[in-house]
Amino acid sequence: SAQIADLQQKLLDADNGDRAKLRWDTIATMMEAKCALKYLMGELVSSKLQESKLQSSLEQSQASCSEMQKLLMEERNHTVELEAQFQNQILVQEEQHQEQV
Repeated sequence: SAQIADLQQKLLDADNGDRAKLRWDTIATMMEAKCALKYLMGELVSSKLQESKLQSSLEQSQASCSEMQKLLMEERNHTVELEAQFQNQILVQEEQHQEQV
């Protein structure tokens, strides 16, 4: 069954390749070539616009990620400072307790 599936896939791939070749082989007149060229140029423009939008979205996401990393680092630093202050307070409390004892 694996060999059959493999053969079926190969036939489908070959059929798709033949269809594309057949489409190009059927262009016989300048008018058909012109229409095909217009279609291809439209597809190219469309894909370039989509690429541009995706690139812009990627850049915005990267900027947002950088900002979040900066905020995270600031929060970590603040946490470290607070922890140091609390440790100091604990030491002071311990010293005061020992003095009272």
